[in-house]
Amino acid sequence: MKYRKLGHGLEVSAIGIGCMPMIKGGNILYGEAADPDESTRTIHRAIDLGVTFFDTAQIYGPFSNEELLGQAIRGKRDGLVIATKFGFRFEGKQITGVDGSPANARAACEGSLQRLGIDTIDLFYQHRVDPSVPIEETVGGMMELVKEGKVRHIALSEAGAETIRRAARAAPITALQSEYSIWERDVEDDILGACREHGIGFVPYSPLGRGFLAGAVRSRDELPESDWRRNDPRYSDENLPANLAIVDAIGAVADRHGVSKAQVALAWLLAQGDEIVPIPGTKRRATMEDSVAAADVTLTVDDLAAIDAAAPKGGTSGLRYGETGMRMVRL
Repeated sequence: MKYRKLGHGLEVSAIGIGCMPMIKGGNILYGEAADPDESTRTIHRAIDLGVTFFDTAQIYGPFSNEELLGQAIRGKRDGLVIATKFGFRFEGKQITGVDGSPANARAACEGSLQRLGIDTIDLFYQHRVDPSVPIEETVGGMMELVKEGKVRHIALSEAGAETIRRAARAAPITALQSEYSIWERDVEDDILGACREHGIGFVPYSPLGRGFLAGAVRSRDELPESDWRRNDPRYSDENLPANLAIVDAIGAVADRHGVSKAQVALAWLLAQGDEIVPIPGTKRRATMEDSVAAADVTLTVDDLAAIDAAAPKGGTSGLRYGETGMRMVRL
């Protein structure tokens, strides 16, 4: 495995693992339900391969994803970078809104530490910006947790460029996690620049377009009725066929290198900057091993040009979220 540094010297494996799909049931389902035992074996195998970076969140499940990861890393904690996120208000297991208050950061941190079974969260994200709480107040509260040793590094997710700059002036921000992939390149406009101005690492989630860029889906009919992607505008009957041209271009590059489409999509992200560390979601050893191997794939200038031609910024058909989801990003 190769390694990279996010902001403030935090070293992680060049490919991390998004743990969101690993629980059985839960509030966000891609494909068939996960087998928790296989999910645990996937985490253990990833550690054996040198993966150190594991991403979860309070909202996944909610709560149960952190519990699964915590159980899986028991006795294997040393050397790992465990990332989780807060930022929502709950009534029981029902999400009732966003909450970026320092009090919520503290309460969420305490709950996450307990569920994960660890003493310190290595990377603690605000999952979504709360427009009712100044970002300086939110990160100030997060830094209190750093001072107390409950958190090592703080981070943001889906923040806009100006929010990133304001946060970085108020506190040391180690990473920004936002959607970024061959078919979702809007962060290239100004968000990546804001991160680079302040030495902030970038962690792309959904780096495979929720499986689309890996060639996993060529028709909505292939998706189970409960699959979250049935709500994704890019998977709609009108948009999906137009987006298949992107997959075909990735496939042509993959064939030239004798690798998978997923590996090309991840290698493309790695080629966009040394501070970029994608976290493909996985729940099986086979897909995890395939993704991790992308760290050893090097794309040529011609490969990158072919992908850019097929998937220019803004060229994907459909928004990446529905109306509600779009209102919560880039704030």
